Amino acid sequence: MELLTPREAARRLGVAYPTLKQWIYKGSLRTRRTAGGHHRVPDTEVDRLLAATGRKLGPPAKRARGVIVTLSGRNQLRGIVEEVRVEGLLAQVRLRVGDQSLTAVITRDAVDELKLKRGDEALAVIKATEVMIARSAERRA
Repeated sequence: MELLTPREAARRLGVAYPTLKQWIYKGSLRTRRTAGGHHRVPDTEVDRLLAATGRKLGPPAKRARGVIVTLSGRNQLRGIVEEVRVEGLLAQVRLRVGDQSLTAVITRDAVDELKLKRGDEALAVIKATEVMIARSAERRA
């Protein structure tokens, strides 16, 4: 379990630092205290809040940690990694995008290179030549 500073947790949740501090004081966000009395937020608590509130991540510019990459693809979905399963040469990655879940099978090398783990922010880029649409059957009288 990774412990985040309140500023890091606020950035991951896409909220302002003062808002996060109010959540801590009200008890709606559980924290751990350091020996010096500072609050640290478990990454599992950030995941819980994101899942419980259905909140979307904050704007990308506020969360950027490294190089910003611009892609020509338009079908990009930003989310949180829920699960990474590695077996043999392949890995299954499940990404939570809002209240939906997206699963991708990628190479083990890609997972290792990206250093993907549960709770990480990730971007799914979808490139497809075909799109299928389905409609549920309606009952007709």
